[in-house]
This record gives sequence, structure tokens and C-alpha cells, in this order.
Amino acid sequence: MRFDVVTLFPEMITAAASYGVTGRAIEREIVSLSVWNPRDYTHDKHKTVDDRPYGGGPGMVMKYQSLHDAVNDAKQAGSGTAKVVYLSPQGKPITQALLSEACDISQLILVAGRYEGVDERFVDRDCDDEWSVGDYVISGGELAALIVIDAVTRLLPGVLGHKESALQDSHMNGLLDYPHFTRPEQLETCSVPDVLLSGNHADIERWRMKQALGRTWQRRPDLLKNKNLSAEQEYLLTQFKSEVE
Repeated sequence: MRFDVVTLFPEMITAAASYGVTGRAIEREIVSLSVWNPRDYTHDKHKTVDDRPYGGGPGMVMKYQSLHDAVNDAKQAGSGTAKVVYLSPQGKPITQALLSEACDISQLILVAGRYEGVDERFVDRDCDDEWSVGDYVISGGELAALIVIDAVTRLLPGVLGHKESALQDSHMNGLLDYPHFTRPEQLETCSVPDVLLSGNHADIERWRMKQALGRTWQRRPDLLKNKNLSAEQEYLLTQFKSEVE
């Protein structure tokens, strides 16, 4: 899979993406990453990429032409169908389901805005979608782009050390993840749950499902509203509630 990021701070993307899961995936050529700086597509000596907004108001707005040209070059560099995404607080919320769908895209071009945003004509004419990392505002889209790259990359075949790792992440099945434990078995007065030491894989799976359901009920009950639980899941959730109440 190919990622392209249109950004005024290319080093911010390349430096952060060189670490961890994404860095290893790039080294192994499972994914590729290129950055495109709109300043390289300006035609004045000051390399101007922004201007005052029509109608007045604070801040500056990124100009259309340099963004358009950067995206066009990114498309030309790819070989498959490209999807252009503008990262914006006004976009649709990024979910695990959306990221899973993105794995089928051969080229994802992420546009990181700055200042007060970008000329709306660029969004209308050049972008296929707008995505948001949450209902808050950050200084630029670079951090959001890095989140998308990391989250999509870990879902690609061959990236994680164990093929089941991504499948067991929070949100993959519409639930939060269950608790995890490792050595030592005893930590002051806190012990690893006995079931995890039993060696009974069926009991362990039931315990993990109960904990995932219970944790979701406690922390993100909104996720359960649209989830159809099986009879067993309903029973396990009822068990969890009775144990904590």
C-alpha cells in the first residue's frame, strides 16, 4: 500500500513514521510513504501558500493551486486508484471500520491542513473525503495523518508479528479490548486472574469475552447500543454486571 502526505512539514511525517510498526513495514516494503510540500508548487519568491480569508476574520487560509498541484503529482507517482482525504475537524469520525475499508485502497493521499484551513474549492474539487480524529482541534493535520498511517498499516497482512494481534484490538469487533496480564504472577496484593493460569482455553476465551463486554459497558456504553449481542454474550454481560454491582 502507498501513503502520500501533502504537508508543509514533511520532516514531521518522515521522522515519526520511521519508528515502530510503521517504520518496520516501510523497511520491509509492505507500505511506502512519500511526502509532498505545497511550497514546492508555488511561483513567487516567498513561496506563499496562504492568504487572508475573503469576508475577513482571523488567521490565514491555504491557497488552492499549490495544494491541487501537490495532489496531482502524488497521484501521478502512484500506479493504482488513489483516494484523497482531507484531515479536518469537520470530517467524518475515523473508526476501526473506516480504517479496515481503507486497507483495500492501493494509494491513500492524506492532506494535512494548517492555519484556519484550506480553500473550500480544494475540498470540493480535489478531495474524495474528509476524516476527523475527534471532536477537537489540533494545530495541523500531520498528527492526524500519522494516526491514519499507523492504524491502517497495522491492519495489513504481514505487518504485525502475530496475525491475530490486530484482530484482537479494541474496536475490531465493536468492543473494547479485554485486560492483559504478564509476569510477575503476583504484584504486591494483586494477582493474575486464576482463569488465565488454568490452561483451559475455552474458559479463558469466555472470561476474555465477558471482560471485553463489561469494559465496553463501563467505559463506552454507546458502542453497545448498535451491537447485536448473541445469547451467550448477553449472559456474560449480565454476569459481569452482577459481579461488579
